[in-house]
This record gives sequence, C-alpha cells and structure tokens, in this order.
Amino acid sequence: MRMPALFIGHGSPMYALSPNQYTQAWADIGKKIPTPSAILMISAHWYTRGIWLTAMERPKTIHDFGGFPDELFAMEYPAPGSPHLATQVRDLLSPHFSNITLEDAEWGLDHGSWSVLKYMYPQANIPVVQMSIDATLTNQDHFLIGQHLQSLRDENVLILSSGNVVHNLRHIARHVDALTPLWATAFNDFFKQHLLDNDLSPLIEWQSSHPDVKMAVPTAEHYLPLIYTLGLQQKSESATIITNGIEMSSISMLSFGFGLSPS
Repeated sequence: MRMPALFIGHGSPMYALSPNQYTQAWADIGKKIPTPSAILMISAHWYTRGIWLTAMERPKTIHDFGGFPDELFAMEYPAPGSPHLATQVRDLLSPHFSNITLEDAEWGLDHGSWSVLKYMYPQANIPVVQMSIDATLTNQDHFLIGQHLQSLRDENVLILSSGNVVHNLRHIARHVDALTPLWATAFNDFFKQHLLDNDLSPLIEWQSSHPDVKMAVPTAEHYLPLIYTLGLQQKSESATIITNGIEMSSISMLSFGFGLSPS
C-alpha cells in the first residue's frame, strides 16, 4: 500500500504540552494510516542555503524557541535516525539538485517536527530524517523535490511536512475572544478551495495568487513545506482535509493529505 503524504499545520509549540482538537486529529491520523518504516520530515524551522538532511543515528531534540515554560524545554523526542534514508533521499535528488549535505552533528528534530510526531507516534520508535528547506530555490523547485521523492511513498516511507498556510506572528492575538481578521480567513479559504478543486498552480506560485497573500504569508518559511506535499500527489489522488481553523487570529491550522482512505 502506498503511504499517504501529509502536511500538518503545527501551530504553537505549546500544543506539545496542551492537547487540543488539532493534536487529537494528528494522533488519529497516526493510528489510521499504515505504520511507516521511516519518516521524512520537512519542517518550517530548518531554513537553509542548500538542502541538508539529518544523517545521524540519534538525532537530538532541538528546542528552537524562547519565552516558553521550562517544561517545554525539557521535552524530548528520542526517535532514532536513519542514515540509510538520508542517503536514499540524497541519491534521489542529486541528479536534479546540487549542494545537498548529509548532516550528522549540529541539527536534529526541531519543534516543527517533534511537536507533531509526539502525538502521531508517541513511542518515538520510528526512524526520522529531517530535510531542510533550501531558501535559494524557486517555488517550482520545491514542488519538483516533492515529485522526485514520490517513489519513497511506495517504500513505506511517510513524508510529512509541517508549517502553516497562514502565519503572521505580528498579528497574533492570544486572548480567547480575539477576532479573526478577514484577510486570514479569506486566504485560508482560498487555499482550501483550490486544493479541493485540484487547482494547484495558484498555490505553488503563491506570491501573487490572492489580494491578502502579503498579510497571510509575510515570510515564506512556514508556507513552503506544503509545496513539497503538493508535489507528492499522485495523479489519481485527491486532497483530504485533516484539520482546519484559524488560531490566535493569524495562524492557520489547515492540515491535509493525499492518499488518505475515506473515514
């Protein structure tokens, strides 16, 4: 069975401490899909020059944030790594892209990865490789990377990207009765509709796709992970929405996948 390809809107790091409707949906997906032999993670929080892959046996848990409780900094996700998968990904991409590095010391699994995986696979017993987002590449390049990695889905590898469709930290409102601005819901709805209509071009070349895009996506790093997932779609597949909603006024929790069985 072909493994699904997933994009998860990961939201606040505090979700790792405070389960909610979104984290429950992530846990449910982990139980619903086949158990992968390995996971390739693409997180918004590893933004680099060139493509980097964690290739160590034991990737460390990275706490790449500030101003949060000590309990969050103490959290560990001790999943094994997979130098074999890292090498396999490099070999799939190297005919098409240069500047690919296998990294075995400095990085590990950042919170864009482990805050989701701790709910999907709480035993941390599935090998995980994290791949960086090369900031020098075009939107089409990111999409092509997804396409070049499609064969991994037939080898029981789960490819999971993590970011947010709408992500504007300057307009976060933390009080519970905060109103969601129209620009956030408008772009989120625009994205969802084009995804379900299988009209992906405006989502890949997103910078000029919608009047509210500059407010909804002021920087690229949280949006780009989902382009890899779009590239992983097989021709026969349609998108399935996993979660949706706007939290803290300006963070989209829209998550989706390809190859998911009907509920």
